[in-house]
Amino acid sequence: MTDSLLETASPATGVFSVISDDGSRDPATDPGLDAQKLLHIYRSMVELRAADDRCMQLQRTGRIGFYVPHGGEEAAQIGVAAALRDEDWIFPSYRNQGILTLRGTELNLMIAQLYGNHLDLSKGRQMPNHYAFAAQRFVSISSPIGTQIVQATGTAMAMRIKGSDLVTATWFGDGSTSSSDFHTGLNFAGVFKAPVVFVCTNNGWAISMPLEKQTASETLAVKAQAYGMPGIRVDGNDALACYAVMRDAAERARAGLGPTLIEAVTFRMGPHTSSDDPSRYRDPALSEEWGLKDPIKRLERVLEVDGILASGEAEKIYDQAKKMIQASIDAMEPEPAPNPDSMFEDVYQEPTAQLLEQRHELREEIEASRGQEAEDEGQFPL
Repeated sequence: MTDSLLETASPATGVFSVISDDGSRDPATDPGLDAQKLLHIYRSMVELRAADDRCMQLQRTGRIGFYVPHGGEEAAQIGVAAALRDEDWIFPSYRNQGILTLRGTELNLMIAQLYGNHLDLSKGRQMPNHYAFAAQRFVSISSPIGTQIVQATGTAMAMRIKGSDLVTATWFGDGSTSSSDFHTGLNFAGVFKAPVVFVCTNNGWAISMPLEKQTASETLAVKAQAYGMPGIRVDGNDALACYAVMRDAAERARAGLGPTLIEAVTFRMGPHTSSDDPSRYRDPALSEEWGLKDPIKRLERVLEVDGILASGEAEKIYDQAKKMIQASIDAMEPEPAPNPDSMFEDVYQEPTAQLLEQRHELREEIEASRGQEAEDEGQFPL
């Protein structure tokens, strides 16, 4: 794929793809990744799928409070992010855990965040699945939709002012295109040519709101035209197509040519979150139809056709991922909650008198409650 395609592709028609149904690749669009890179992308996608399977079980059995599954969207985040440098900034939505896997984030820290224990870098202050990892340039996930769009644009401008060739990339869902932050971020980026790539993961549903009730535009990518930037639709279940589009968009941004809007057309196979029931608003036949386009299976066929994956190796990789995730769960689940004192940290550089007083009162209440527990021990709790 070339920059000229980004500039000339019609955002109103067509979906850019590389992988065919039989596992072959279009030589005209294939990004030409080597075996090591392909395996890294594939393993990251498999690890995310395995984490989803296990963590949804944890939530359903009450061992964690909340989880956001990613099934069906692995390529739209991992395939895209694989084309960035590790130093580039990521402004994620709440369905982008796979980027952390791709960037080698310590699994124990990710599991600690789900439990909100004392090893959680966010000190239990965020919802489960709302990660923040400075080492991976992965900015804190927020639940409100679209807020990361303007943050990514601002950071991109900061990088340009500093004379850096780093870019920022931000992911958001189709529902976020109706937010004011979408307009503000894209309009500012287009005017000032900010080195940012906007990745809209169009899975067809903003929780229960279908796309046709979200916008009257023919596509989401076509919205880029109003902001003076190229927009392109990509097969969000084709990891190689996702890589190719982001590679060129990032190169364009580094060259000072400004932002790009990528619409990754995909499907959320499971619920929006562990609190959602998609059977109440979505035809189950859609899941069956999109299941045939599973992004992991599509990349797996490429690796098998190329001889990178031997027969039976895919199952071994998935089993390895399950064991690795379970080992982290076994290690992190027994860890205690954060010290209550931690809620008074990071508020001010020097604690105020009021904070110190509140901390003292909390300590006294905790000590008193422990004494009460000791007195009640062995009695029937009425």
